[in-house]
Order: sequence, then structure tokens, then C-alpha cells
Amino acid sequence: MAVASVEATIICNHCDRAVPSPNIDLHSAHCFRNLEKCKVCGDMVPKKYAKEHYSDTHAPVACSLCSETMEREILAVHKGENCPQRIVTCEFCEFPLPAIDLAEHQEVCGNRTELCHLCNKYIRLRERYNHEISCTGVPDNNGSSSRDARTAERGQGPQRRQPNEFSRKRLIFTIALTGIAVLLGSLFFGRKTEDNQVVH
Repeated sequence: MAVASVEATIICNHCDRAVPSPNIDLHSAHCFRNLEKCKVCGDMVPKKYAKEHYSDTHAPVACSLCSETMEREILAVHKGENCPQRIVTCEFCEFPLPAIDLAEHQEVCGNRTELCHLCNKYIRLRERYNHEISCTGVPDNNGSSSRDARTAERGQGPQRRQPNEFSRKRLIFTIALTGIAVLLGSLFFGRKTEDNQVVH
């Protein structure tokens, strides 16, 4: 039966690591000569890379979107998840806009209505997902209002609708139409500017 020997350890005064007693002198000489404790995060960093560690990890940088200052280390997370100016898309129209404006936009956008081609009712976009699940495809002639249906659907909680091919086609059409309008506008204003220069 082998008995594992328990070796005594000593805490290094410089890096606060437990080091086996027989190695403490060699460790201390190496540790004091080559390592430095970061004053910000407390990590032990090679002395020759201390400035690089600070500039890559802790140096204050400004977000290019919102100008908020933070440590470089958290900039990527800020831009991807927390920045109020990061670009997000509306769940109803898939329009890209700053996150800070999303709630107000979706409040208006979600209240727009579209005709359900199955039951010929106008349905709010925010209620369309639940309506698509429960729509029987038969026009409702029993006199109950669509407001009652909306109230019942709201009680089930918000659900994100799945993007469908119809919305994508509409988005592509809108982008193409906008591009044509910009092109025509630039041609029109370009000619108007040339005409003004010829007159003067």
C-alpha cells in the first residue's frame, strides 16, 4: 500500500501562490525578477508585458457608437449587448434601428394591421403570431369583436413571430424602391445644380 506524501507549502509573498517548501527560494527569485501584479485586476503579468497588458485589457476606451468610456476588455460585450446605439431589428417590420429607439418603434409598428387572407380580418402585427396559430380560416360572423380576440390573445403573453417569406419579399421590395428613389433624386438634384451653375 503506497502512502501519498503530503508536502508542505509556503505562500509566496509576491504572487500569493502556494509553492512547495523546497522550491520557495527558486520560485521567489524568479517571481520577483520576472512578474508584476496588475494594479487593476491583480493578475500576475510578466514585467515586460505589463504595459501591453494594461493597454489591451484595462485602458479606458470610448465606444464608437455611444461615446461611453469603459475598459477595453468589456468593449466588445458592450457593443454587442448593452450599447443603446447598437443596431437591432424590429420584430414586426425587420427595420434596423438603434436599440434605444426600439421600444417606441415597436409600440407603433406592432399596432399596424394586416389582412389575414384566411379569415379576412385585419389583425395587429403584435397579435399576428397568436392569430396564425388559432385562425380557422373561416370568417367570423357571430358578432364577437376583434377586440375580444385581441384581449384573449394578450393574456397568453407576447410571442415573437417567425419571419416569413412574405415579409422578406416586402423588405426587399422596400429596399429596392428606396434605392430607385435615391437614384432618381440624385439625378434630379444633380441636373438642377448643373442648371443653376450654367445660369450664374
